[in-house]
Amino acid sequence: MIKKTLKITGIVLVVLIAAAIAIPILFKGKITRLIKEQIKIAMGERISGDDYIPQMYSIECRINAEDPYNDFRPSPGRITTLHQPGGHGVRVDSHAYAGYIIPPYYDSMIGKLITVARTRNEAIDTMYRALSEYVIEGVKTTIPFHLQLMQDDRFRSGDFNTKFLESFKLR
Repeated sequence: MIKKTLKITGIVLVVLIAAAIAIPILFKGKITRLIKEQIKIAMGERISGDDYIPQMYSIECRINAEDPYNDFRPSPGRITTLHQPGGHGVRVDSHAYAGYIIPPYYDSMIGKLITVARTRNEAIDTMYRALSEYVIEGVKTTIPFHLQLMQDDRFRSGDFNTKFLESFKLR
């Protein structure tokens, strides 16, 4: 929890101040404007409001070796075939390769699939295309879950909240 007495000097570790910054980030010296604004929000202060109109939209899907049809249980094993998507607005961050063994004892993440586009709907459409092109054989993955999510009317409309997945049904 961030309190109003927070002083920012030298090296600062910011962890989950806002959903936009979802991993720990180490800053040395001057903190970026975005982070400063997020700290103001966390302290209950007003932000400046300058230049905060989204210019691009981005979506990230975490591709895990998990079975979405079996309560997302881990699916360890060897990746026998791997084809990662690409193209304009598509990025894959992954350590996996054909022959890689997903261990049963650690995080089952295979990679992160990220899309970016001018509108939210374009980002969703690009993500659906990229997910459709992603081929991983040998282990079960969360790709079917993400494909169905990208087609869900409530998700596409933005009319959902944190309880959304409780009512989302995989087909």
